[in-house]
Amino acid sequence: MQKSDLIGKIANDAGISKAAANRALSSLFSNITKTLKKGDRISLVGFGTFSISKRAARIGRNPQTGAEIKIKATKVPKFSAGKSLKEAVR
Repeated sequence: MQKSDLIGKIANDAGISKAAANRALSSLFSNITKTLKKGDRISLVGFGTFSISKRAARIGRNPQTGAEIKIKATKVPKFSAGKSLKEAVR
């Protein structure tokens, strides 16, 4: 499913226009991004939790040359599915 498909389903289920559904979905994505950027977590009970995970600096290898490269420490977004979501997809 692509974003446009999801917007169509939201619009249909909620009885709103696709433009309104697009604004709502864009707002959701924007607010999730802003919250994670601040370092906070987002918990949607039954659905899951969005959080930030820290990845330590490490040494990697260039697959073409085999040369060692330094990979910087970074933060990455993480999603943990909630119990209800896990049970729904079984």
